[in-house]
Amino acid sequence: MKNDYKNIIHQVYEAFNARNVDKALSFMKQDVHWPNGWEGGYVEGQNAVREYWARQWKEIDPMVQPISVKANEQGEIAVDVHQLAKDLQGNVLFDGVIKHIYTMDKGLIKSMEIEKS
Repeated sequence: MKNDYKNIIHQVYEAFNARNVDKALSFMKQDVHWPNGWEGGYVEGQNAVREYWARQWKEIDPMVQPISVKANEQGEIAVDVHQLAKDLQGNVLFDGVIKHIYTMDKGLIKSMEIEKS
């Protein structure tokens, strides 16, 4: 796997943090499988991810910064991220490091999982 995935991953987080949904989604397959880390479960497809993020950003203000990005033995992309989530009044709801696991297909994100600690 080429290191192109590192550039893709960094651009996705940059777009998410800038609330540039179209750019973030441009790196995902149309039928992307995405975790709903805020409400629980999963959403399927780009439109569902767009709707999920819109709901989320009306209630909380998350910022996610990649710390390390590397391929694991299974060919997935393991990303340690620092996540800071605040409510809309600026109160910290979560501040910590978590792991996101991506599966790629032909240069696009096919799925993402949040690794449970």
